[in-house]
Amino acid sequence: MPVLTRDEAQTRARLLDVHRYTVGLDLTTGEETFDSTTVIHFTARTGGTTFVELKPATLRSVTLDGAHLDPETLADNRLPLTLTEGEHTLRVDAAMRYSRTGEGMHRFTDPSDGETYVYTQLFMEDVQRVFAAFDQPDLKAVFDVSVTAPDRWSVLANGVTTHQGDGRWQAAPTPLISTYLVAVAAGPWHSVRTEHAGLPFGIHCRRSLAPYLDADADEILDVTRQCFDRYHEKFDEPYPFDSYDQAFVPEFNAGAMENPGLVTFRDEFVYRSAVTVTERQTRAMVIAHEMAHMWFGDLVTLKWWDDIWLNESFAEYMGYQIINEATSRFPDTWIDFGVARKAWGYDADQRPSTHPVAPDPEAVPDTASAMLNFDGISYAKGASALRQLVAWLGEKDFLAGINTHFTRHKFANATLSDFIDNLASATDRDVHTWAEAWLRTTGVDTLAPAYDRTTGTLTVTRTGSRPHRITAGVYDQDLGDTRRLVLRDRLEIDVPQTAPVNLPGPRPALVVLNDGDHTYAKIRLDEHSEERALRTLSGIPDALTRAVVWNALRDMVRDGELEPVTYLETARAHLPEEKDLAIVQGVLGFASAHIADRYVTAEDRPAALALITDLTRDLIRRTEDGSDPGLRLTAVRHYIDTTERDGTLHGWLEEGGVPGGPELDPELRWRILARLAVLGATDEAAIAAELDRDPSATGQEGAARCRAALPTAEAKAAAWERMFTSDDLSNYLFTATAQGFWQPEQAELVREYVPRFYPDATALADRRGPAIAEAAGRHAFPAHAVDAAHLRLAEQHLAADDLLPALRRKLIDQIDDLRRALAVRKV
Repeated sequence: MPVLTRDEAQTRARLLDVHRYTVGLDLTTGEETFDSTTVIHFTARTGGTTFVELKPATLRSVTLDGAHLDPETLADNRLPLTLTEGEHTLRVDAAMRYSRTGEGMHRFTDPSDGETYVYTQLFMEDVQRVFAAFDQPDLKAVFDVSVTAPDRWSVLANGVTTHQGDGRWQAAPTPLISTYLVAVAAGPWHSVRTEHAGLPFGIHCRRSLAPYLDADADEILDVTRQCFDRYHEKFDEPYPFDSYDQAFVPEFNAGAMENPGLVTFRDEFVYRSAVTVTERQTRAMVIAHEMAHMWFGDLVTLKWWDDIWLNESFAEYMGYQIINEATSRFPDTWIDFGVARKAWGYDADQRPSTHPVAPDPEAVPDTASAMLNFDGISYAKGASALRQLVAWLGEKDFLAGINTHFTRHKFANATLSDFIDNLASATDRDVHTWAEAWLRTTGVDTLAPAYDRTTGTLTVTRTGSRPHRITAGVYDQDLGDTRRLVLRDRLEIDVPQTAPVNLPGPRPALVVLNDGDHTYAKIRLDEHSEERALRTLSGIPDALTRAVVWNALRDMVRDGELEPVTYLETARAHLPEEKDLAIVQGVLGFASAHIADRYVTAEDRPAALALITDLTRDLIRRTEDGSDPGLRLTAVRHYIDTTERDGTLHGWLEEGGVPGGPELDPELRWRILARLAVLGATDEAAIAAELDRDPSATGQEGAARCRAALPTAEAKAAAWERMFTSDDLSNYLFTATAQGFWQPEQAELVREYVPRFYPDATALADRRGPAIAEAAGRHAFPAHAVDAAHLRLAEQHLAADDLLPALRRKLIDQIDDLRRALAVRKV
């Protein structure tokens, strides 16, 4: 089907003013389709031709100003319209298909209780799967939505909904919003409602999750209220919608979606099992992130998708900053950002698929191209750039520019140029030059210190082109404890430097550039600092500084400058002393998923796993007194994932817990069973028994993951057929099956499937579309197969010109990661 091009959107925007949509959805017509009636009121500025988008199962009728149009003129997803100058009314009546892939109107039946739920995800171009629309972000309109739903269902929408009897629900008309922001969620929701600042607030989930939502309702609502109040302290424009609902929905592809008045979240954020404080912090950050979009994205919306970073980078930055400021229950959120999110950005920015934070408009010619830019650059790098901008401008001037932006463009659309002009209006600094250097370029700068012992001065060398305002931390050895360092000084340095910085006193034990992590750059250590960091990393007094050093070591491994085993040995030496959970999780995650699974050879992998297992055992011993349940849970999880001691895992299952805690909740039980499946220490009967114990949607995913991980030819053949032939799997069940299929321990067993992946994934993407294509490229790729023959095969397939863009992008990234892993192994 054709995708909308930028030129087409600009042409249509010059022709049309769209005023109002009246949308009626009937969800009582069966399990495969629903009825959709749309009336669009709009004005044509001149006579001309255009089109409206629609992807129906059946197009029953179309009228334009009362005159019938031939439904057969619908070609692919476009219905042509010939217009005269003046006002028009278009009416479209159609049956639409429910989705199982998280696109359009997704339908889900909960295996726990048989209840059914539907919700919309209309981002980019999926509104066409639900109702007819002039589907582009700069044709904002008022939306008047009504829904007919089965008995016992409730309906949520962008505005307050009222039940009018006979299953009919009416939503309050919206202010002017873009088509992709319309939202409906219907089903027998469990709801917790309250009021704040004169507005109705609500949180909602499916009924089987009710006890878990109720247990966390106070925390979720407290965070929501605190964020809401803090945004009103920062922003001059008040919250622009009539209510604030947050719905935790099943099988959601993204983390969340900023639909105004009805934010949808993946319902894994309703925790069925024990979680760490960092996971709760992540949920809080996502709440803050999506709320930021109510202003930046919903009130003021991009004109075209080349500026999607304006939405995501701003919300990413504000999400972390607001949680840091507004709540007291979480540690410093910027540590988690530095460990987890910035690594995502650094990795994305070093691949062939990298792009500027703000790409040139010509680089985003259509919606398919735009969809590829939702990555670590648009989120993490963009947020890092904004954090650097705030450090340079000062928050007062930054917020003044932001508030000018909101005032000038509220309920309208804006571009990057508008954003930069509004920032520039609030400061004497040259924001336009800053934007060119930071937003229009690609790649990661590298900053390295050089200490001159003769002059006692520090010089920072830069590989790259961006200006940086950084803090350099200067540390001395603690004379009372050789394992500890003490801060001597923090120096503000502008890079490039005009002159070396004088460091009075003896040679520092350690110099850390970007101490405080305010810029976006890879950091290197001078030879003396590197040696001292490897010996005393846990003795650095500040957690954020330790995070910067761990990131430096991570980047050095990826760049072939530090042997992977050295990183593992450093983790073994220092993580038992680490007190920040985000750092522990980040280091263990890199050690397991990158070093043990990809960067060491098959021959060396058992030793790497044993080292990680020993490390996690140390962490478990450290927490026997119950002093740090989050650290203990993290250690137990990673022990399960890396151990080869199936007897220990069987014992935990039989006892129902780890000696000294934690008890085994559903997440830990499925994690253990998955590891036992990989080791060939369980069977189908045990998986079926566990599914009887936990028949939930999460249980279904756990069973699919375990079955695909069983080390038998029959299990692999069945899993492959489910993924690539049957088309019956939902997006989540596909992902779970793919996660179980490839296991480094089973490389010989699945060797024949490596060449099969490429043609089968291509055919699957063509049949099932972008969401499944992305899942196949992300989760079903044979990442364990790190060898030159696989790289040649992958590069040959990538040369084909018939790949769906979503699949092509994932393959470009995966193949580059494969190429990097081979290079690291050579080192």
